Amino acid sequence: MRIFLLILGVFAAVVCFEKPAAADGPWCVGYDGGEGGGATNCGFSTYQQCLATATGAGAWCEPNTMYQGVSGPAPSRRVRQHSKNFG
Repeated sequence: MRIFLLILGVFAAVVCFEKPAAADGPWCVGYDGGEGGGATNCGFSTYQQCLATATGAGAWCEPNTMYQGVSGPAPSRRVRQHSKNFG
């Protein structure tokens, strides 16, 4: 019975503390950790930001495949009215 409670407690802790992967921005910088390991930081809004971080660090920039963009109101489509008064 104790082992069951221990397993249940560990499972509950993992579920509570597990943080889903975040797709912060449209650009990621990738770092090579060697031997198949490495890290990725997807906190960049522009390619220039990503490149500034990657330069000199042996890293590279790539598009974030998990980024879905910012949801918000659609841009307005105003129709411009031209005045026909020429005088």
